[in-house]
Amino acid sequence: MRVYVADDHAFVRTGIKQVLRELGGFDIVGEAENGRQVLNDEALKRTDVLVLDLSLPLVSGPEVLRRVRRTYPSVAVVVLSMHPEEQFAERALAAGAAAYVSKERPPQELVDAVRRAGRGEVDPREGAVEEAPPHTQLTRREHQIFMRVVNGHTVTEVAAELDVHACTVSNHLAKVRTKLGLSTVAEMVRYALTHGLLSAGPTFDG
Repeated sequence: MRVYVADDHAFVRTGIKQVLRELGGFDIVGEAENGRQVLNDEALKRTDVLVLDLSLPLVSGPEVLRRVRRTYPSVAVVVLSMHPEEQFAERALAAGAAAYVSKERPPQELVDAVRRAGRGEVDPREGAVEEAPPHTQLTRREHQIFMRVVNGHTVTEVAAELDVHACTVSNHLAKVRTKLGLSTVAEMVRYALTHGLLSAGPTFDG
């Protein structure tokens, strides 16, 4: 199985490649330290699985994921990230990743995820959406509006930024409140804080 590794830290890339070679017996066909290098590398044409960090410079990990899935649909993407699984896994999978592995997990879990992805298998969590936190059920647009509101933007400001009518934002916000079981902006902010959604991290909003 041919694997490509993308991570912005050389030391981490070295460790990942060592794990994949020694524990998985995989062939490392390329590596990159930023998103632009990944997208411009001809090695992707002979890659089976891309191991992708979300926090890449120049072109973000989520954007790399979208472009690779569009341009190289035969390449499976395993996201390997420092960001909490409960916060980002569902969105990464929804965006086209074959698997999501936290860097805090044992090395063997990465190897197993790459092997499953290379065989075309789906991450088990894709069949367990009901067990995920309520915010993972939000649509892309609902999530965009939710995050802007909990970060202090008014409905009018959100409407202007997204170039939609204020009533459209209000309608989406009503659906967000229903899905999360919340009534006020203050409750939404508390929810976001409780689930770590206000911490810095990559966005899948596009």
